[in-house]
Amino acid sequence: MNCLFFRHGIAVEREEWEGTERQRPLTNKGMVRTRQSGKGLLALRVTPTHILSSPLTRARQTAAILQALLQEKIPVHSTPELEPSAPPHAILALLGTLPPDGFMWCIGHEPHLSATAGLLLTGTSSRAFSFKKAGACLIQIERVVRPGAGRLVWWLTPSQLRALA
Repeated sequence: MNCLFFRHGIAVEREEWEGTERQRPLTNKGMVRTRQSGKGLLALRVTPTHILSSPLTRARQTAAILQALLQEKIPVHSTPELEPSAPPHAILALLGTLPPDGFMWCIGHEPHLSATAGLLLTGTSSRAFSFKKAGACLIQIERVVRPGAGRLVWWLTPSQLRALA
């Protein structure tokens, strides 16, 4: 299984947003940069079989932007396992139910994504790895989805992804 973790794009600042945290959206700049980063993903030929997204607005918007870039329209599945408050083990459990030959795109938040990537790569929920907004990493899992079973293929910042576009 290949698992791509992608952090949502630039969102409206908390202090400037009057709605709920769950509804805080991407900014116009966030939408543009997310699209540019997504074009970098396409240059890397990382086409998903599944797109999973946090149900929070900014992550769902990010998923929709990435989905729109694909030639084949893969449905986006909103899942609570990618919410910022979800334990990293929850996304591993969900991934374990998906086809082992699949290519999963998981769109979420910090520090949840770094903790989950750390769990897959090192066996512990480390936050030593961090994602910038609209940045991504690709982790390959050879057999069973479990802590420490992942192998890092690449970790790219948004500017690196945009440069590939």
